[in-house]
Amino acid sequence: MPRYDFRCRSCGATFELRRPMAQANDPAVCPQGHEDTVKLLSTVAVTGAAAAGPQAPSAGGGGGCCGGGCCG
Repeated sequence: MPRYDFRCRSCGATFELRRPMAQANDPAVCPQGHEDTVKLLSTVAVTGAAAAGPQAPSAGGGGGCCGGGCCG
């Protein structure tokens, strides 16, 4: 189930809720009981070779900066 981050405008607390995607934009109450909250923009960082997916072999040794010879 997805997690969503919220911030309370009353007390400044940030908190996270797990809820179905269908309820992603529903109002949330902070742990202190305040109802004036806002959903925060969440970012996901995907790094590493596995995250890039399969790569086709390149002819001539690659095309990246240091793989392509531009870092003389």
